[in-house]
Amino acid sequence: MESVLTSLAEQIRSAAAAATPLRIRGGGSKDFYGQQLVGALLDTGALRGVTSYEPSELVVTVRAGTPLAELEQLLQGQSQFLPFEPPHFGAAATVGGMVAAGLSGPARAASGGVRDYVLGLTLMSGQGRLLQFGGQVMKNVAGYDVSRLMAGSMGTLGLITEVSLKVLPRPMAEATLRLEADQADALRRLRAWAARPLPLDASAWMRVDGRGLLHLRLRGAQAAVHAACQSMGGERVDAAPAHAFWQSLREHSADVFTRPDDACLWRLSVPDTTGVMPLAGDDALLEWGGAQRWIHAGAAQAQALRDAAERAGGTATLFRRAADGSAADTPVFHPLAPALLQIHRALKQQFDPAGIFGPGRMFAGL
Repeated sequence: MESVLTSLAEQIRSAAAAATPLRIRGGGSKDFYGQQLVGALLDTGALRGVTSYEPSELVVTVRAGTPLAELEQLLQGQSQFLPFEPPHFGAAATVGGMVAAGLSGPARAASGGVRDYVLGLTLMSGQGRLLQFGGQVMKNVAGYDVSRLMAGSMGTLGLITEVSLKVLPRPMAEATLRLEADQADALRRLRAWAARPLPLDASAWMRVDGRGLLHLRLRGAQAAVHAACQSMGGERVDAAPAHAFWQSLREHSADVFTRPDDACLWRLSVPDTTGVMPLAGDDALLEWGGAQRWIHAGAAQAQALRDAAERAGGTATLFRRAADGSAADTPVFHPLAPALLQIHRALKQQFDPAGIFGPGRMFAGL
């Protein structure tokens, strides 16, 4: 492994000296996400393997190029899992890509996101230096938490070579409920349930064949799940189709994600107290108790969507561009406030002074 790190460091130093951009790539399953990739390939495929796993301590340390499926299989053998349910979007997804993309699945609102489970990591800077942040236990997190900062950084600050993650035991019981409700009623119910001590792990509202359907996943102790099923109502979905349903949301294989060639897939992140948003319409998919909303809209609606999200106190991200190329020039991420943009510039200067890692991947000029 020492030779692999040396080779990567030499490639980074050469790129910095020549001011040549680099694009970090694991399995390439999330290449579609973010602005256009530019630069020479910096492949993490050789950074593979689990370096430490202590099931009793609920901690695993793994190299960045390790396939995500391989890590999840290892955890499953110990009845443990990654509670934030990271989407793969392809069989080649890697652990480093999971952290760099910072994406979470249906359980995000109840269990937290990727950054909440990153205990520490090793990063190779834009000068080819190995830097270590955090540790392998939660108490090591103090001061400015750089390791969690890397979650969602899209490979623009440095090359993640290794990461330590907190994992959790699989819940003892699980059940999925389905009930009919329009969007306003679903949001009202979700707000009411959020104020109660219920084992509500995930929610999803969408319109199917003209009907508004709200799916709820309960996880926890057997008695708690059973009691919640009795009090919340709706019909219980069998285990196999329930698993397939939540998996289809996690991996965006559900029909609700299919869109016309001239439509983009937008993700709106808003407070979960936000009501029905007219621009989102009845074709929206609502997750995370209403805090995450997926809609199809053309590039021409970008500003209107972002204005609506801002009024609600949130953001709008162009998650997948239209297939017809009409959104090629539309910025992917919601514009940053001036103060946040200044922080981004300062961080970029510290970790990647030559600006070689993924220039423009998130925002123009960065």
